[in-house]
Amino acid sequence: MAISILIADSGATKTAWRLLENGKKSTFYTSGISPYYMTKDEIQRLIQKEFPKKMRSKSIDEVYYYGTGCKTTSKANIVLRAIKEIYPTSSIHVTHDLMGAAIATCGNKKGIACILGTGSNSCYFNGSRLMANSPGLGYVLGDEASGAYFGKVLVQHFLYKKLDKQLEKSFIQVFNTNKEEILHQVYKEPFPNRYLAGFAIFLSMHRGHYIIENIIEDGLREFMGTHLLSYPQAREVPIHFVGSIAFHFKDKIDELCKVYGFHLGQVFQNPIDGLTHFHLKKSARKKK
Repeated sequence: MAISILIADSGATKTAWRLLENGKKSTFYTSGISPYYMTKDEIQRLIQKEFPKKMRSKSIDEVYYYGTGCKTTSKANIVLRAIKEIYPTSSIHVTHDLMGAAIATCGNKKGIACILGTGSNSCYFNGSRLMANSPGLGYVLGDEASGAYFGKVLVQHFLYKKLDKQLEKSFIQVFNTNKEEILHQVYKEPFPNRYLAGFAIFLSMHRGHYIIENIIEDGLREFMGTHLLSYPQAREVPIHFVGSIAFHFKDKIDELCKVYGFHLGQVFQNPIDGLTHFHLKKSARKKK
């Protein structure tokens, strides 16, 4: 008998959900989920509010959730318990987004998987398990080359008057903000990492400008120098990337990988397709 599978890949800003049922695939999105900043009840309310109506009453056999902030058992259990309230009879598996990125890009082969989205992270994957992880310290202390990181650097340039007149004018036109509003959002409102990451789109809008190119290159060099060079296998296995930042700055990543002597592997905006392929194969093996 065919089973229904729900897969989730969750970052800090957005969660991609993929339902596999009766040979069909359907995809929908909700806001990002992070057990570091949200309680079990808050996650449950978000899912109930943002899920398509038909999903709330649907019977799901298996749920596979790959999410930011779910590395420890205690944090993963916050998400698991929230989903269990909605799908009490489902078999639910919760692990962190790095495992999702590794499965989606490496498959069953060795490689280094990197996430460059709202936050950033990386790991060495041996084909079945995560063997090493250069620590991600969050948007305050780390998250090099992430959306929050680039947004923070861009905002600093704006507030310190380091943008030229052309970029400053464009920044004001695009975001219609000022110092007081920025400081309020960063220090007084929830999810400042999401807020800062929202500025990163400005970098894509002004590719080719020397100030913007320097910001992008400096951030990527910091990520590669701090994290990728910490893996002894960095020049022996492919290095894969997932996330919106990785996808939009793929050309610069490719350029710098050549400088560092890395072998660039796959670059996906979202790992949900790779995860779908993995779980379909896994489900097919179960039937045999």
